Amino acid sequence: MPKIEEKQKIVKEIEGKLQDSMLVVFADYRGIKVEEITDLRNKLRMPGVEFKVLKNTMTEFALQNTGNPEVIPHIVGPNVVLFSKEDPVSPTKVIYDFIKQYKKLEVKVAILEGQMLLPDRVKALSELPPREVLLAQVLGTMQAPITSLVFVLNANIGGLVNVLEQIRQQKAG
Repeated sequence: MPKIEEKQKIVKEIEGKLQDSMLVVFADYRGIKVEEITDLRNKLRMPGVEFKVLKNTMTEFALQNTGNPEVIPHIVGPNVVLFSKEDPVSPTKVIYDFIKQYKKLEVKVAILEGQMLLPDRVKALSELPPREVLLAQVLGTMQAPITSLVFVLNANIGGLVNVLEQIRQQKAG
């Protein structure tokens, strides 16, 4: 396969990953030892997550073709790219835990559902509770009014029963 066709194929693959991912994070990996990057890769082995080193020129073409040209100025230098198809929070937690542990790796920019995020927003994303916890909180909030309604209805029915019992006792006595 000629070299130009190989490069076009790689660009198409990157475009597919960009379009299929809910979250894409670009980070500078300079100064990271092989053991450390292996440790990070192992921690990122979760469903729907891919962690790759990609050539900038190919990535730039893919970003341009997928409508994300504003990201290109932020990805100068060596990059490792994280693609997450399902969960945007857990992989960012892993990345920032790695940064705390090794004081290496610098998040440059991210794309969350088509919107560019700068590093401070990515860090804020990593501080959110996991998806399951957020869903439980929403469900709890939705259940609170229903629970209150049931309590009030039970209190009214209980009060009615007490009143009827008192009336029965007065008539019997």
